[in-house]
Amino acid sequence: MKITEKSKDGLSVVYNITVEVAELNESLDAKIKEIAPTLNLKGFRKGKVPTAHVKRLYGKGIMGDLLNELVQKGIDQAVNDNNVRPASNPEVGNVDNVDAILDGKAALVFDVSMDILPEFEVVDVATLSITRPVTEATEEEVTKALEEIAANSKAYEAKTGKAKNGDAVICDFVGKIDGVEFQGGAANDAQVVLGSNTFIPGFEDALVGVKAEDETVINVTFPADYGVVELAGKAATFDIKVKEVKAPKESKIDDELAKTVGLETLDSLKDAVKADIERQFASLSRTKAKRSLLDALDASHSFELPPKMVEAEFDAIWQQVQADKAQGNVDPDDEGKSEDELKGEYKVIAERRVRLGLVLAEIGRVGEVQITDQELQGALFREASRYPGQERQVLEFFQKNPNMMAQLRAPLYEEKVVDYVLSKAKVDDVKVTREELEAEDEEPQADAKPAKAKKAAPKAKKEETSEEKPKKAAKAKDEAASEEKPKKAPAKKAAKAKE
Repeated sequence: MKITEKSKDGLSVVYNITVEVAELNESLDAKIKEIAPTLNLKGFRKGKVPTAHVKRLYGKGIMGDLLNELVQKGIDQAVNDNNVRPASNPEVGNVDNVDAILDGKAALVFDVSMDILPEFEVVDVATLSITRPVTEATEEEVTKALEEIAANSKAYEAKTGKAKNGDAVICDFVGKIDGVEFQGGAANDAQVVLGSNTFIPGFEDALVGVKAEDETVINVTFPADYGVVELAGKAATFDIKVKEVKAPKESKIDDELAKTVGLETLDSLKDAVKADIERQFASLSRTKAKRSLLDALDASHSFELPPKMVEAEFDAIWQQVQADKAQGNVDPDDEGKSEDELKGEYKVIAERRVRLGLVLAEIGRVGEVQITDQELQGALFREASRYPGQERQVLEFFQKNPNMMAQLRAPLYEEKVVDYVLSKAKVDDVKVTREELEAEDEEPQADAKPAKAKKAAPKAKKEETSEEKPKKAAKAKDEAASEEKPKKAPAKKAAKAKE
């Protein structure tokens, strides 16, 4: 097998590989000699079929299989002989005279093109200076969180008289369109908190002034953008039977409140709340330290990037930008710019992501950072837990798809490398306020622009199902932002529109 470098342009290289006729036939004869004893052909005892007869009958088919093996062998040898690391899947081209090759009368000649990873030296991570903003949970913040828990745990007690905003109306209702009950439009013992804007417009307002044992019919119109197409924009009536009117009780921050969330005392609830706040602070601190780290790594490295890696990263970013645009979700910073201007900006983002990905991978290799089977399994189970009722299918889906497991591993590996660097670098903890910690950082030019979250349209509540196919795990990026789509609510209460 002869391998020569045909051309090289930066990190893009093309190798020409030649397998001479003699080597092809030698490989064919060896393969036939290997399989002949296993053949059972009519007219011959098993294992006694002449190799010449096998070659005449099956030589062309066996040669076809051999070519695949020889092409892969040529690729592997080109990589090893030239001591390069492919940055993209090698592409095979310029294969001529296929029939003659299969007949063993012509040499196998083909080109292999690929991008290769650049050679570069990573910065000594011990010399990096990283700023990590930190803060602690104050008594005021703990008290505010307790007040929110109390508000969300609001209890109601029966009252006499008419219902007013803030009261809870316990009722049965049946929804109808053109006098016909529609699916999911009925409920028994439903609690409607007036003024909560939980139900479709007009529903709660129509119950202001009702009393226990009242029976009434209310008229409403489903919003035009309602989640159930069959109901969107339709006028409907609801037959209401009021069972009870309740007024909100004063929420007290005491041991009883703690018991509503499964704890014994108020002190234990305070400790749990404080710990939760500080976990959130620690997560924000690490996110900002990671940004500081990535900025430092980006500023410390400059090297040529594999074109196909940059192109693939840019394509992924641009597809997301176009999808957001189609949904009317355009980054304000992008407004008024031409497509060429935007492509130029996002190309810089793609280049930064590729560069940082290569740097982090090299730091991990040099630092011998490894992902254990236990860590990978933990990530797999966490992914599966996102699909209640379909955990087994998700686990099997990933286990049967090595590429999916690799994508699950990528962000896990990145975070472990980041932790490794933070453990070696000079990290300066700077005390800040909660507001400063939670404030969005100024985006550097080469960072990905955060997508602006669009308000979800009100939807009918449906029975919760898990129809979504397992999502691909996020690639290792310079920032991990996992935003789940909001779940749809139960359809039994079709009158509910807001979540």
